[in-house]
Amino acid sequence: MDVGLRIFVVSALLVTVAAEVYIVTMDGDPIISYKGGENGFEATAVESDERIDTSSELVTMYARHLERKHDMILGMLFEEGSYKKLYSYKHLINGFAAHVSPEQAETLRRAPGVKSVDKDWKVRRLTTHTPEFLGLPTDVWPTGGGFDRAGEDIVIGFVDSGIYPHHPSFASHHRLPYGPLPHYKGKCEEDPHTKKSFCNRKIVGAQHFAEAAKAAGAFNPDIDYASPLDGDGHGSHTAAIAAGNNGIQLRMHGYEFGRASGMAPRARIAVYKALYRLFGGFVADVVAAIDQAVHDGVDILSLSVGPNSPPTTTKTTFLNPFDATLLGAVKAGVFVAQAAGNGGPFPKTLVSYSPWITTVAAAIDDRRYKNHLTLGNGKMLAGMGLSPPTRPHRLYTLVSSNDVLLDSSSSKYNPSDCQRPEVFNKKLVKGNILLCGYSFNFVVGTASIKKVVATAKHLGAAGFVLVVENVSPGTKFDPVPSAVPGILITDVSKSMDLIDYYNVSTSRDWTGRVKSFNAKGSIGDGLAPVLHKSAPQVALFSARGPNTKDFSFQDADLLKPDILAPGYLIWAAWCPNGTDEPNYVGEGFALISGTSMAAPHIAGIAALVKQKHPQWSPAAIKSALMTTSTVIDRAGRLLQAQQYSDTEAVTLVKATPFDYGSGHVNPSAALDPGLIFDAGYEDYLGFLCTTPGISAHEIRNYTNTRCNYDMKHPSNFNAPSIAVSHLVGTQTITRRVTNVAEVEETYTITARMQPSIAIEVNPPAMTLRPGASRTFSVTMTVRSVSGEYSFGEVKLKGSRGHKVRLPVVALGHRR
Repeated sequence: MDVGLRIFVVSALLVTVAAEVYIVTMDGDPIISYKGGENGFEATAVESDERIDTSSELVTMYARHLERKHDMILGMLFEEGSYKKLYSYKHLINGFAAHVSPEQAETLRRAPGVKSVDKDWKVRRLTTHTPEFLGLPTDVWPTGGGFDRAGEDIVIGFVDSGIYPHHPSFASHHRLPYGPLPHYKGKCEEDPHTKKSFCNRKIVGAQHFAEAAKAAGAFNPDIDYASPLDGDGHGSHTAAIAAGNNGIQLRMHGYEFGRASGMAPRARIAVYKALYRLFGGFVADVVAAIDQAVHDGVDILSLSVGPNSPPTTTKTTFLNPFDATLLGAVKAGVFVAQAAGNGGPFPKTLVSYSPWITTVAAAIDDRRYKNHLTLGNGKMLAGMGLSPPTRPHRLYTLVSSNDVLLDSSSSKYNPSDCQRPEVFNKKLVKGNILLCGYSFNFVVGTASIKKVVATAKHLGAAGFVLVVENVSPGTKFDPVPSAVPGILITDVSKSMDLIDYYNVSTSRDWTGRVKSFNAKGSIGDGLAPVLHKSAPQVALFSARGPNTKDFSFQDADLLKPDILAPGYLIWAAWCPNGTDEPNYVGEGFALISGTSMAAPHIAGIAALVKQKHPQWSPAAIKSALMTTSTVIDRAGRLLQAQQYSDTEAVTLVKATPFDYGSGHVNPSAALDPGLIFDAGYEDYLGFLCTTPGISAHEIRNYTNTRCNYDMKHPSNFNAPSIAVSHLVGTQTITRRVTNVAEVEETYTITARMQPSIAIEVNPPAMTLRPGASRTFSVTMTVRSVSGEYSFGEVKLKGSRGHKVRLPVVALGHRR
């Protein structure tokens, strides 16, 4: 008996060591699409864009039935204790996540009733003046009753790193009382230490999901927190962008940087924490969070998260547990905004692919923080730094960090980073401007400007200068708030000017030791932003199209990204224990960039559209945002995008739909778009079924639906954009529009395209009564083959002032 026990323990240990998390999908419909047929269980399916009635006894019974089936197959196949089921997925997909060995995963793959087995994979974060830039206070909020009603009764769900509930951006006191929310049924976890709820009347749901992270051995409860508490900062920031309270004083280091507000300041927040400090997150946890959010009744989902790299078994970008779950969410009437990714400016870097998702690219808005360093020789060097100036009409001595070291410190640390005040001679630094080097340590996060500020303060420096001597592509420089005068010189040529001046002005003995510091300088005022008319621009880091349909990077017949929104230097709430940005540790606000910041802008604006048009489908809201967007900047020119030049310097080029999708969001126009391009669950299935390379079997595995090929070609999917990745000869594409205005309107339809492709529309005009739908066609013909995409647009101009625009992209091929 002893020997047998020992053998059992060893074999169980071997399984545990080798075990990994797998996501398994099963035969049988999830709640959202079950139409009946199993003994004793009536239908629970919803129509397209219809909310799941989770209070229904039918739904509860069928959910228990599915969970029992998940438990049964695991119990039949494996010995108890040799596996662990982490989640049952019942609402949007039918399946479960389990911690099993690769051998057990193979057994599951061959088991009757199992459709697919996917090894779990990681996701990552896709890391405020913008309400004014977008015209919300003057053009949008008044139509919904002012800022104190903007987003009323709309619940935005955030699948992110949690929330810091004590931040004033999320406070519910001193506000108009919130009414009941009968459609939302989310739970509120308690803080395990204080036993206080994470919710208030503003935050209506707060839950965390970490079973896959725990099973993978990545979860550390000391720093990741087994609660909805944000241990990172990212989740609080994104929630505040979309739905933070209006008029929150933004103060740091004794200076005020304005007042912060979310896009929909009256919307409620529901938190589904599935991302963590050090490792990001796992798809199994994210899918569980999305499934729960839709079950709870959120109206909008904001996802500032994207996959690292998919499992090798996943072939199609549109069909995997993550995207299939989001398809279920959209079927249940939930609008989904997802960050495009931060792999720009290179092509095919998107991490958001599917037509049911609104994919958001990042723009630079009109506010820039600039500063300058004036040298004793009269030269003025441009840089950045959110700091006060040195005293006016006075020059200060410049001292290089390498020249003011204590003798014993030179070999221990990299002194030029200025991270440790104890390595410097305080007498030589006090009252002077300290010159530091911006090394690779700042790029990877092991050094921070915050620590340079602390070093300068500790040593009594008059200020500091960070000098960039070489730069690698992709390095992102952002201004950081500072309590002492400081500047970052990002232009390498300007850095060389400073170094040359310093070397010429500094006298040394024969050993190289400084005899006298004679270089002088002063730092300008970097606290006031400069407003630029060249905004918006596509940010350098924003991921670019074309979209891809599989992981061999074949182009899809679907334009992505969908839309452009502010995502560069966005002020919003932060949590004091947040570590996502080392420069903001301990702060209440942060100024950061990423498509992570762009997605919640769209989520918040979608909440405003949903508030005005509560019956609209997710596709209708997406259409309204896209067709009313703009491709013109504030100066009246076509949008530009940041790009690398041949010398790897950042430059501006003419932007294309692969940079911005339909254009930059225009919230006031989106409230009254005139026409919409609507789509529902059957349309999404038609897109999948007609996309070459996707097998009907694979589609059925994830959707439990037989293919219908009536759409004929994926370009006929009723998107508010047109993309043809393989245009040979002539192809005709159809679109269906619905008049959502309250009056009849006649639209003239025109189209234009770059010369290599001819384009025609039919009919040239049409009249639509309120609520009526009409179809028009777009015919494209290859004139010449250039090997590059051609860009154009279709415009529908209404007799009552509505303007509707569709971007068109096509790649011509020889017959």
